[in-house]
Amino acid sequence: MSDTSHALITRFYQAFQRLDAEAMIACYSADIVFTDPVFGTLRDQEAGDMWRMLTSRAQNFSLTFDQVRAEPGGASARWVATYLFSQTGRTVINDIRARFVIEDGLITEHHDNFDLWRWSRQALGMPGVLLGWTPLLQNKVRQQARKGLQVFTGAR
Repeated sequence: MSDTSHALITRFYQAFQRLDAEAMIACYSADIVFTDPVFGTLRDQEAGDMWRMLTSRAQNFSLTFDQVRAEPGGASARWVATYLFSQTGRTVINDIRARFVIEDGLITEHHDNFDLWRWSRQALGMPGVLLGWTPLLQNKVRQQARKGLQVFTGAR
C-alpha cells in the first residue's frame, strides 16, 4: 500500500505542477475533506472548485515537492509554491506541510499547514508585516478567499 500511496501523492503534485486541476481532483474521493489556514474546511466539490480556481488564476507559478512519505492509512509531503499574488502583485513563496488520509486508492482527507503570518507578510507587504499575526487580518484573508471561491463557482 505504501507504494500506491506514494504514487498517488506524486501524481497529485505533478498535476499541480502542470496546473491540471482535473488530474488533481481525480486523486480525491467524492467526499474529500480539505483544510488549510486560508480556506478553512472545504468538502466535496468545493475542494475541487478551489483547485480549479487557483490553477486557472495562477501567475508566475512554480511548485516543488519532496519528503513524500507513505504512512499507515495515508501519506505526508512538503511542497513549496511560488507565485504572484494577483491582488498586490507581490511574489509569494509558500512552504507547506501536507497530511493525507488515503482510502481505496484515493485521498479522502487533505490537510495543508503553513504559517499564515509569513504568507501575509509576503502577499500583503507592510499591512501583513504589521497586522498579519492578528486574528483581524487573518479573518479578513479567510473571508476574501471564501468570497473569491463563491464568485468563481457562481461564474461557472
